[in-house]
Amino acid sequence: MKHFLWHELWEDEAAGALWRRLFPILRVILVMGQELAGGQLTLRAMSLVYTTLLSLVPLLAVSFSVLKALGVHNQIEPMLLTYLEPLGARGEEITLHILSFVDNMKVGVLGSVGVGLLIYTVISLTQKVESSFNYVWRVSRTRSLPRRFSDYLSVILVGPVLVFSALGMTATLMSSTLVQMMLEVPVIGQLVALTGKSIPFLLIIAAFTFVYMFIPNTKVRLRSALVGAVISGIMWQASGFGFATFVASSTKYTAVYSGFAILMFFLIWLYLSWFILLFGAQISYFHQHPQQVRLQREAFRFSNRLKERAGLVLLYLITDAYMQGRPRWTQDALVQRLGLPGDAVADLLRALEQRGLLAETGDEHPGYLLARDPDYIPVSEVLDILRSAEESVHHVSPHALDLEPVDRLVDRVQQARNDALAGKTLKDLVTGR
Repeated sequence: MKHFLWHELWEDEAAGALWRRLFPILRVILVMGQELAGGQLTLRAMSLVYTTLLSLVPLLAVSFSVLKALGVHNQIEPMLLTYLEPLGARGEEITLHILSFVDNMKVGVLGSVGVGLLIYTVISLTQKVESSFNYVWRVSRTRSLPRRFSDYLSVILVGPVLVFSALGMTATLMSSTLVQMMLEVPVIGQLVALTGKSIPFLLIIAAFTFVYMFIPNTKVRLRSALVGAVISGIMWQASGFGFATFVASSTKYTAVYSGFAILMFFLIWLYLSWFILLFGAQISYFHQHPQQVRLQREAFRFSNRLKERAGLVLLYLITDAYMQGRPRWTQDALVQRLGLPGDAVADLLRALEQRGLLAETGDEHPGYLLARDPDYIPVSEVLDILRSAEESVHHVSPHALDLEPVDRLVDRVQQARNDALAGKTLKDLVTGR
């Protein structure tokens, strides 16, 4: 079994047609097991629980103020009750406490500084969520500060309005005379009843899909986000049923923890919710980047040979797109094309950008273009930049590695390389001259 999991499972040539179709699923299951064993998802889920406790009331207060102006603020309580339904009667008690905190939070009492801290607390929650999703998606670059305010506040302020407006329109439509007449038809009535039972599950999937597409600072395909949302939605529904059974039979815990039992159950449910959300994000990532399904998540390390080759291919693609007038390459597109981990490609792009060969556009999903004319970028300069990309990390004494026989050999190799590349530019590489 060990030999199969660590060797045969990763060799497509040794598998039959049926096994070749099952192998990708088994690989994802094995790699997800490794991710869980690594503990990063659980640690980040616990971190989000702490941040949620600090930000939940301010978040609801901001949404409540917007919804109150539109007259739909009464919908917050049913939504909280639905989310805390697995806690049973304790969920109703927690909902009442949270709403009382929200009612007591008055802008006039807080003042301008308090309102600023209120908004900062809400944004910090979303920033922490983005950081966790960026970790899952191997994205090292976070949103800029202006984008954080614009993106986060638009979701926090506009998102609840759209959700509750859609729910209100649905309720109004269902109560109309025409719809009521159609419901009297047996087949249509049964179909609507079945749809009504599945609406909560569909809403969960829609919400998870939106989160998976919007939160990571990268482009997530709808299909990949939907796959992760369906799996996490099933897990969330199943865990809700299991947790409700656990809470209903937890009289011993209530006797031991007394009043703290409510808080304990609330924290556990928050943790399960965040963990399931991150788990689904990991599934979405592997669905969109199947080439990243590998046994070890450890940082990808370039050899000198591979770094030079990957860097030249990357610059070739960007230069060719520039010369042919095609759309600019984004980091996600380069990851797909090169078949390398996202963090490894990001390191290459960062090194070339810092040394003045590449520039990043200001688009929402930045593209990369040459910072200089390719006719004036020697290939030898590119190789020197790729070889010395990480030298600044280690400080070596200038004369510690001086040794005359080695110096002569290195100089001859350098001279031979310069002679072979004499006058060859990046433009020559692309045009084949």
